[in-house]
Amino acid sequence: MINQLQWLGLVASYLLVLGVGPVWAQGKEVQNQENLATSAQRVADQGDAYSGLRLRKLIKQVNHNIPTQDKVGSRKQTSSRIRQLSEVERPSTSAQMLVQSPTPSNQENLGGKVIPITSVKANPTAKGVEVILETPVGTQLQVTNRSAGSDFIVDVFGGQLRLPSGEAFTFRSEKPLAGITEITAQNIDANTVRVTVVGEKALPTVELYDDDAGLVFAVALQATATSPQQPPQTPQANQPENQTQPTQPSTGDQPIELVVTGEQDGYNASDASTATKTDTPLRDIPQSIQIIPREVIQDQGAVRLTEAVRNVSGVSLAGTSGDRGEDYTIRGFAANIYKNGFLDDFYSSRAFRESANIERVEVLKGPASVLFGRLEPSGIINLVTKKPLADPYYNVNLTAGSYSFYRPTLDFSGPLTQDGKLGYRLNVAYENSGSFRDFVNKERFFIAPVLNWKIGANTNLTFEGEYLHAENPLDRGLPVIDNKIADIPISRYLSDPRNQVVVDESKTYLTLNHEFNQNLSLRTAFRVTTASETNNRFVIQPIFANSNNGTINLINSGPFNQYYETYFLQNDLTGKFNTGSVKHTLLFGVEVGRLYQRNQGESGPDQSINIFNPVYNFSYDGPYQTLQNTTTNTNTFGIYLQDQITVFDNLKLLVGGRFDTYHSETQDFLNFSTTETDSDAFSPRVGVVYQPTKEISLFANYSRSFNPVSGTDKNDNAFEPERGTGYEVGIKGDFLNNRLSSTLAFYTVTKTNVTTADPSDPTGTFSIQVGEQRARGIEFDIAGEILPGWKVIGSYAYTDPEITEDNTYPVGNTLANTPRHTGSLWTTYTFQTGTLEGFGFGGGIFANSEAYGDLDNSYTIPGFVRTDAAVFYKRDRLRASINFKNLFDVRYFEGTFLRAANPAAPFTVQGTISWEF
Repeated sequence: MINQLQWLGLVASYLLVLGVGPVWAQGKEVQNQENLATSAQRVADQGDAYSGLRLRKLIKQVNHNIPTQDKVGSRKQTSSRIRQLSEVERPSTSAQMLVQSPTPSNQENLGGKVIPITSVKANPTAKGVEVILETPVGTQLQVTNRSAGSDFIVDVFGGQLRLPSGEAFTFRSEKPLAGITEITAQNIDANTVRVTVVGEKALPTVELYDDDAGLVFAVALQATATSPQQPPQTPQANQPENQTQPTQPSTGDQPIELVVTGEQDGYNASDASTATKTDTPLRDIPQSIQIIPREVIQDQGAVRLTEAVRNVSGVSLAGTSGDRGEDYTIRGFAANIYKNGFLDDFYSSRAFRESANIERVEVLKGPASVLFGRLEPSGIINLVTKKPLADPYYNVNLTAGSYSFYRPTLDFSGPLTQDGKLGYRLNVAYENSGSFRDFVNKERFFIAPVLNWKIGANTNLTFEGEYLHAENPLDRGLPVIDNKIADIPISRYLSDPRNQVVVDESKTYLTLNHEFNQNLSLRTAFRVTTASETNNRFVIQPIFANSNNGTINLINSGPFNQYYETYFLQNDLTGKFNTGSVKHTLLFGVEVGRLYQRNQGESGPDQSINIFNPVYNFSYDGPYQTLQNTTTNTNTFGIYLQDQITVFDNLKLLVGGRFDTYHSETQDFLNFSTTETDSDAFSPRVGVVYQPTKEISLFANYSRSFNPVSGTDKNDNAFEPERGTGYEVGIKGDFLNNRLSSTLAFYTVTKTNVTTADPSDPTGTFSIQVGEQRARGIEFDIAGEILPGWKVIGSYAYTDPEITEDNTYPVGNTLANTPRHTGSLWTTYTFQTGTLEGFGFGGGIFANSEAYGDLDNSYTIPGFVRTDAAVFYKRDRLRASINFKNLFDVRYFEGTFLRAANPAAPFTVQGTISWEF
């Protein structure tokens, strides 16, 4: 049960939201509700492929702010003059008139259809810079604007930032002009785009007019904003609002060097939420984090998560849990896998994780307990799922390949109501395949519906569900005999062909997002999962095998039933405020979790088989005995605080800490015993980013982690949690106008309180916590577009993981399943014009040096270099591709478990065809 301290923390967080939130909301946001109605003519030629809304920022000193509410169109050949602001009669600003003013209705002008804004371009001009929101057809949009502090906010109704492929993206331009901190464009709901111009010290001013491209907003700072020491200037009574005031020479008609980041397009993503739980540019995060976008997954023909994360430095596949799932190491330690910010460990995922509904994969390196609680000090692999789209989108896909592999999928999305307030997304996948392994056949079904309900202008509720059913045998691979992986064909299956494991998983998410104002928001998320795994009586495994002229024992581990439940509740309150010139983004969060596990299994007679001449004739007549009958209940509670501090535009700090409590109770019904584990820990993180130029970010961080340890020493003292400590420094670079990004990092991570043999215990039963393990290394990642159509993603890691203190294993031994050198390079080219337009090809290599299979370093996993290739064609709604995996048929292994190694697939061909409608 959740203890009183946990409930007290949860109630306190809600009281903070209910009590402090409205007060902050009233004090922080100043909204100007004056409306200025103007009209723009519809596009004369609807057949033109270009129309748009331009936001042009001019270096002017204008002293009036007049909010506007307009229908936006564009013209191509003629220009319709809109009256200057001084010529427009001002509307009444009385409260009565404001209440009577009509609210914008995008459906009134768009007939219920949401217009895709397929690109955001920023072009420098002689006097500043213009930002263009491009739409594929000449259409009308509707805008309103308001102010909040020094932010000028434009809401574009009836539009969505959406790539031609249907994927959403965001736009950010940092320091485009003197006096402007940043300009952003992002989808805030299913039919609204918000453009925000952030003034450095004062609110930007708007001038409105029309030209051949559409409606233009001329944005400038007030004359007094940049010189607060000067007396405030009062506008002259008859002076036109758009008249240029005297300006400083430094803000004259000089060309502007523009830096644009944030488009979630191609191979180079620029924002992530995993590291800070806020949407933060990667260059502003003082920690190494890499993103694998959907396009990389698609181009590489990746079906499993294992094929995606191999693109990230420092990540290695440690094993496949008997060809049922995936286990990874990051920087030498076991990886922590999350999904949408929730822990997705063996309690909730018992089979290979499904990729059909994955939008991107975010990999955060180093200790991360500051936001996520109990973890290994390795880092986090966070899977971010697809969300509903504003426009109807339908995609059907069929993949077929070697070894009778068939996988149809569908991805449907769009609005369910005319006003777009209720949207959905549905991903379905079915898979049926054989294997290069004898007698191995697999089948799985997956469905993931999502509903998004826009309750109000600032409130969204999202329901997300998943169900997975998987059937396949438990396949441990090839045994290790005489400290070598058995030299037999990788196709040889060493178990009963009737061996079968059935897994059923369900996940349900409910997420509420509410913005009190531009400076205060709340996220409340609740997740429930169930997972069951059933092994039949024919599950026998070649683990801990000893050979007698090729004959080995097979351990019987069935029948066995496992059942798991998890419940997690997260509350994140995010506020933005200034202390003088210093900007803060403050995150306060509370997380409560409850986990339940039940294991019931029997053990039958062991079997034997000859690895050189196998005969699959097994007898199960011997007696069965109960192997395990236990239940475990676990309660967790965490409370955390984080502050992202912008000291200067090029100097940013990150400070945070989290306090966790952990309690688990295991009941063993075989020996009628109960084991309890209690842990608590505080985990800090401190980081700094310094940006000497717009392209370069230097960063450093210090962070800690904790992980509970069950058991006691010989004096019946409960074990302390393992602690991880990480130090990291690095450099991030954005090149080629932010089309190409890279990260170089140097790190050291140490794990202490590791249990090891107690030398004072002659029975060898008890342990003490004096063990220590350490990993040091260098990592490099690069991703982006070198030239139009030429994309690349690559990585290299040097990892030195070793045992530094231990009584069981020799000091200096290398940690298991961690190659010292790993690297990858994948590149594609797509023809942009001509008869070959839409045709592309690509290829890559993935390489590991040898690694040790256990902490004794008794045997090695050979290194390898694998080569892949692909050809593809995309035109209009059709996409077809062929992927060649392990092109040169290299024999290699993907991790080990209990002295058995998992062979990787030989050369395979995989073809995919998809159609959008």
